[in-house]
Amino acid sequence: MIRVAIVGTGNISPQHIKGYLEFPERCEIVALVDIYPEKAEDKKAKFGLKNADVYDDYRKILDRDDIDLVDVCTPPYVHAEITIDALNAGKHVLVEKPMAASLEECDLMIEAAIKNDKYLSVIAQNRFTDPFMKLKQVVDSGLAGDIVHAQVDSFWWRGHSYYDLWWRGTWEKEGGGCTLNHAIHHIDMLIWLMGMPEEVSALMSNVAHDNAEVEDISVAVLKYKNGAMGQITSSVVHHGEEQQIVLQGKKARISAPWDVYASVASSNGFPIGRDEELEKELQNFYDKLPSLKYTGHTAQIDDVLSAIENKGEVLISGYDGRNALELITAIYKSASAKQIVKLPLPKDDAFYTVSGIRANVPYFYEKKVSIENFDDETITFGKIT
Repeated sequence: MIRVAIVGTGNISPQHIKGYLEFPERCEIVALVDIYPEKAEDKKAKFGLKNADVYDDYRKILDRDDIDLVDVCTPPYVHAEITIDALNAGKHVLVEKPMAASLEECDLMIEAAIKNDKYLSVIAQNRFTDPFMKLKQVVDSGLAGDIVHAQVDSFWWRGHSYYDLWWRGTWEKEGGGCTLNHAIHHIDMLIWLMGMPEEVSALMSNVAHDNAEVEDISVAVLKYKNGAMGQITSSVVHHGEEQQIVLQGKKARISAPWDVYASVASSNGFPIGRDEELEKELQNFYDKLPSLKYTGHTAQIDDVLSAIENKGEVLISGYDGRNALELITAIYKSASAKQIVKLPLPKDDAFYTVSGIRANVPYFYEKKVSIENFDDETITFGKIT
């Protein structure tokens, strides 16, 4: 039986709690931690966690030798501190996205996991969905040919009041805007599908949220070592939240949500129709791929529990979390400095540290409203399908 402590019982925590409750024979939630303990008490009552003790400080659980796994659901600015302390206390850690506020913090977290021989996994639950898991297998099959262009539309919409919550909308506590906290889902999947680019060029702005220091839209262009290109639009200003990843292979277009199109050229190079045989082959390959038993947070929790139980590997490691943050950091650097940024970023780069990021990014607006907690904790997850 794996015993779990959840640190941070805000809006995202119910997704984690429900995930653990799917596996009552394998794990048990024994502690809930929040700086607002009444929120932890509320989750304890709502989900019937009768054996869970409530704490107002995560440090109070570190000496408990009956806790095996710490699940970090706090705002990003304290991810590193809590994760490192938990790893050093001999606990495995599952931490929400983004992994940390800087690459320096990521490296310290990975170092602590290695030193203590403990698992560190970073939430990227959208890998555990049928469309993206299947798209990955289609890409790996090579049926669509080498990928030459990727189009990432990470379109979200958040109302003006979204950034009124005390920790949101600031470089200090949230670490960034939509690129870091929303598009990270799609950015992680793009890296999973295509690897890391070698050059990044980006622009960003805040066009609809004058109560936030951070960006609410960014556009980035990527170039890969093999010459392939990519483009990422990160946004919380798109009504309808139409999200997709479109991959152009040399032989066919494939995407999530799933679609396939293969063009046929005439002798002069112009398109004259569709390669229906290849489209059928791709569709048949996709249709025969098995569906996942679990999806989203529940599936990633299952993955982490299985790794602990069987001493295996987690699908999404600290290195994966770091890669996503490195690409996002490159986007921020390019947009801030108005220059093309080459990857990987060296440790002496100004954007490697939290202080360096805060000193070099634009502060679009002053945050003048700060609400401790919203009465309505309902959240949505866009249209990642």
